[in-house]
Amino acid sequence: MKTVGIIAEYNPFHNGHFYQLHELRSRTGADFVVAAMSGDFVQRGEPAIYDKYTRTRMALSAGVDLVLELPACFATGSAEGFAACGVALLDRLGVVDILGFGSESGDMEKLSQTASVLIREPEDYSSQLRTFLRQGMSFPKARAAALNACDPDALLASPNNILGVEYLKALGQRNSSIKPVTIRRAGQGYHETSPVSQDVFASASAIRSAIRDQNFPVVHGQVPGAVFALLEHLEPVFPDDLTPLLNARLLDLSHTGGKNSFSDYADMSPELASRLGRDILNFATFSGRIMQLKTRSYTYTRISRALLHLLLGITAEQASYYKNLDYVCYARILGFRRQAAPLLSRLKRTSSLPLVTKTANAPKILNRDALSLLQMDFHASHLYQSLIYAKSGRLMPNEYTRSVIVL
Repeated sequence: MKTVGIIAEYNPFHNGHFYQLHELRSRTGADFVVAAMSGDFVQRGEPAIYDKYTRTRMALSAGVDLVLELPACFATGSAEGFAACGVALLDRLGVVDILGFGSESGDMEKLSQTASVLIREPEDYSSQLRTFLRQGMSFPKARAAALNACDPDALLASPNNILGVEYLKALGQRNSSIKPVTIRRAGQGYHETSPVSQDVFASASAIRSAIRDQNFPVVHGQVPGAVFALLEHLEPVFPDDLTPLLNARLLDLSHTGGKNSFSDYADMSPELASRLGRDILNFATFSGRIMQLKTRSYTYTRISRALLHLLLGITAEQASYYKNLDYVCYARILGFRRQAAPLLSRLKRTSSLPLVTKTANAPKILNRDALSLLQMDFHASHLYQSLIYAKSGRLMPNEYTRSVIVL
């Protein structure tokens, strides 16, 4: 039995993801595909466009056999934390043989060389990194510049390359037996948002833009038919839908804890916290708040994550604590295909993590730390469900009553 693992957001699932699945199965001869997927909030510091259960159905309908949830604490973190958490989850299942991921380069040797530099942190790289940081560069730009100064062939200029390098780094740091396989990204670039013809894979960003504009002919041509049937009648969620919750949260924290408490939250530096405190009553949308704080030293995504962590109540101390516990304390199953029964049977024997299928049973099988991490996920999902209710009046089953999806 050969199993491929994928770390994904499927925000939403599209034809490029379907192509990746097909290529991975073809190249590896895999019997099963396991996806470690972000929940209701994603790595860019935003709400997912559709809830995690809808996106689980999308993935299962397109051929993924088992979907597990990445804890919100790291699903909304930096590329390093996101990748390390996903790799830790897949590694500790004991059933994953191959980690499949997309990259702009498709060159495993070069990606591995770049990952090796980040693992070893040689002095010439470290020195260059310090220099660029002193010049006021954001950390991602400074790291890419330092790598490029040491090795012009380093691959940290594109989003999927960056994640690919982080996956390889995480595998190397934990001495995992999982073997990496990369599929070269086809179609639009990661950040491109313009509509494209049906014979070109659109980026997830472009598809989300088409959904926002209600350009459903474009969407229909860019997602599998079963996926389109799921999203056609659902209300999508966008970052600025967080605006009322964020402004209320800022006012509440300012009233009860003082401005200094902002810096307690993950990705919220003292400088960002201070500037945010001065602008509390300068009300703006979620994206507007990001622009209020934007400087050369902080990327848009870094600020978005900081604001989201403040909203979700994820502190820097919690993120550090769970990182030291190897990122994951359980494997929460969101859904599976019936044909994956042999995989599930093996998983029950091999996983070093407790398997959460019925949330009502969680207090019986999880220790205090694991239960606390799971409750953070519950809180995040309940906030997301409140957004859906505010937009459409649709009431979703809460996290204590929701069943695993089986197709």
